[in-house]
Amino acid sequence: MAELKFEISEYFGVLSESYKGWSKEINLVSWNEREPKYDIREWDPEHEKMSKGITLTRDEVIKLRAFLNEMDL
Repeated sequence: MAELKFEISEYFGVLSESYKGWSKEINLVSWNEREPKYDIREWDPEHEKMSKGITLTRDEVIKLRAFLNEMDL
């Protein structure tokens, strides 16, 4: 299996933390030296291991923000 390369180019914040010390974060991440995407997933404290997550383009984040703004939370 090929090695997965990633670089967190911008950190936005932590959404939550688990009892194991992992944190669910929003970051801008470049995967395999590609254009960075907005990324939501859990990371271990050293940012060496990660869970499955979701990546979004800038346009997708803009649409998501519009949907969230319309929700009655």
